Order: sequence, then C-alpha cells, then structure tokens
Amino acid sequence: MLQQTPVERVRRPWQAWLERWPTPATLAVAPAGDAIRAWGRLGYPRRALRLHAAAGVITEQHDGRVPETKDELLRLPGVGEYTAAAILAFAYRQGELVLDTNVRRVLARLTAGQAFSAPALTSAERALAAKFLPSDGPRAARWAVASMELGALICTARAPRCQCCPISDLCRWHLGGSKGITNHSRYQGYQGTDRQCRGALLAAFRAADGPLPSEALTACWPNAVQRQRALYSLLADGLVVGPDDDRYRLPG
Repeated sequence: MLQQTPVERVRRPWQAWLERWPTPATLAVAPAGDAIRAWGRLGYPRRALRLHAAAGVITEQHDGRVPETKDELLRLPGVGEYTAAAILAFAYRQGELVLDTNVRRVLARLTAGQAFSAPALTSAERALAAKFLPSDGPRAARWAVASMELGALICTARAPRCQCCPISDLCRWHLGGSKGITNHSRYQGYQGTDRQCRGALLAAFRAADGPLPSEALTACWPNAVQRQRALYSLLADGLVVGPDDDRYRLPG
C-alpha cells in the first residue's frame, strides 16, 4: 500500500484491511473484486490485484508465510526490488538496502549537495547508499527506518527543517545554502486526465451491488471517448471484467 502513497493516506485502509484479512490465507480465499473494493481510493488499484495474487501464491507455495529470501519474494506478484528489501529489513531484520524517495533525497543532500536525487535510481547511487548500511542485520534495519523517517519528517522535499536535523553540520546541501527547491517540481495535473476518469469509473463499480450496464457509466464521466478508453484500460488490467450482455463488473 505504501508504494507511491504517503503513510497518512494508507493508515486507515491498512488497519481496515488487516482487520478483514489478517493473514495471506484469509485474503487468498476472498474474491479479487473484494480486494479492489477494500482498496478504495488509494490509487494504483492494480496493486490490490497483485496483493491478492501474492496472497494466493504465499498460501499455496509457502504454507501461508511470507518468504524470507529475496529470490522467493521477487517471484511474488507485485513485489520488486524495493518491496522485497523492505520486507526483509522491517519484517525479518535483515541487512537489506531500502531506498525510497525520502532516503535518496537525504543522501543526495548529505553527500552531493543536491536538493533532489536523480529521477531514476543509478548503480552509483546504490553503491553510495550501501556504504552507509551497517553490516549487522538488526542495526541495518534500524538505519533503514531512521533514514526514511529523517527524509519524511525533517529533510522533506518542500520545507526541510534543517534547524532540527541531527546531521545538518555534515550536510553538503545545507552548508552550501540549501539551494534548488524553488525551481524543482515533479507535480503533474490530475483533473481531466485518463487516470481521473479511470478512478471515477472504478468508484462506480466499487459502489455497485452487481454488474453495471455501459450506459450507467455515462453519469460517471461525460467525455465518451475518454470514458471508453478508460473502460478498456480497466478491462486490460483485469480490474473490471465483461462485457456480459453489455454489463461489466469487478472480478471474482
């Protein structure tokens, strides 16, 4: 849930999710459509399908227990390098390199004097981060948590609190005048996009008690071409199934 989503948006859906499905086995037996409904408005709803699929693999191939090795984790649906490393570090206290946006920003400011890290993770950046990782597994896990929290709460993207930072006297960016924030923007508009249209259609399917006819989707989005394109993309992603007599529904 935390992939590309802030903690505060995840907190309540995560709590509700665990109350409903406390183990992979309980999620695996539920219909995939229930997982999509429970995902709500977290965004990137394909993650709900992948999490549901991963629960099935964990139940069938790992006796219901999340694997403890990177190779096994990477074979789970929806699990990439970052998620595998996070599971190993935070759940199993192993010495894995957990590099999210916050950690990368902290290291970019600390070591290179740059306000932000590069758009894509590089091998040089990974090698540099590895130099900060303690060799002891539990200590490395603590470092992963601490560096993420430092970036999330103090060394933030827009309003860094350098006066509260425990490493400000070592930070090349701070010592150089903390330049480069005002001209940096990664925000892309949401209003009127295909992504917003997809979200509107998916919200209608989540709220429905059963299948919806295609004409019922007209009220969700006025632009017919964009609405049809969004519906096709939901079908292609497996988030919606159909048509069955011109009716569509969530899977499962």
